[in-house]
Amino acid sequence: MIIRAFRSFNPLNIIWLVVLLFALRVVYVLHAPANIDFALLEPFARSLIPAHYEHIFTPGTNLFLAGVVVLIQALLVNYLVNYYNLLSKPSFLPALMYVTVSSLFMPFLVLSQPLLCNFLVIWMLFKLLGMYKGDDAKSTAYDLGMIVAVGSLIYFPFIYLFLVIWVALIIFVPFRWREWVTGIVGYATVYFFLAVYFYFTDRLDQFFNIFLPLGSKFPNHINIGYYNYLELIPVALILLLCFVKLRQNFFKSYVQIRKSFQLLFFMFLIAGLSFYVKAEFNLTHFLLCAVPTAVFFAYYFLYASNKWVYETLYFVLLASIIYFQFNTF
Repeated sequence: MIIRAFRSFNPLNIIWLVVLLFALRVVYVLHAPANIDFALLEPFARSLIPAHYEHIFTPGTNLFLAGVVVLIQALLVNYLVNYYNLLSKPSFLPALMYVTVSSLFMPFLVLSQPLLCNFLVIWMLFKLLGMYKGDDAKSTAYDLGMIVAVGSLIYFPFIYLFLVIWVALIIFVPFRWREWVTGIVGYATVYFFLAVYFYFTDRLDQFFNIFLPLGSKFPNHINIGYYNYLELIPVALILLLCFVKLRQNFFKSYVQIRKSFQLLFFMFLIAGLSFYVKAEFNLTHFLLCAVPTAVFFAYYFLYASNKWVYETLYFVLLASIIYFQFNTF
């Protein structure tokens, strides 16, 4: 059984991760489009790297590199969870869940800006979770502000993850206004140099237009195919069971673990709701939710007691992913 095998911290599970990664992508490999666009930076920042890279990769190369990126990120997420002991026992479940969640929809399977930004999400979490035992969070907040700024150059909705810094300051450390301001200074540092670049290229008026999407109206509905909603049914069920399990064990856990899961929950919400900044909605945006979702999934599958229930639930999730890859309706 898959879940039972990954509940142990066995390095051989990396091999099974690679096998699963291939299995969840093989259908798309067989039916990949002739061209797959890849944008490394937002339009306003593309002049920083003037090379033409939109069609630099063939579809096969794009899919292969996306798989390598997901595998590396899965191992980083696994290391993060075990390093901070978020599940109270080491396992390879976080890596398994990240590989699974990052294969949920067809647009997730290719290189994209949100996928690359997940490296920054993981880096942020390393620093955010380290706040709990840190004496002075000013330098950490400054670094985090710069990370968010760099992430917004790659994918502009990433800018809203700046709110996660303030949420972490509320959860982990006593209120000190200097730390709140330091995060803003870190963010402003990157955009100050960007403004200087725009000034010397005589495009300063375009610099101020960068932030206009933040004033976009939040949509009343999202245009997602009905089959995508069907695919979300096992995801929603697992999340619900996770939150029930978290509630049962909440006051049995260490304070640091409780606060860490609170932070992950707010990161999940903020990352998910920031999609509206993009004029053209794309499902790839929700890859920003993959890291906290993978940790939530791992928590449930580690502490679920009925083997047939959790193994069947994970099988249904895998089957739905593969089925909807074959049937796009």
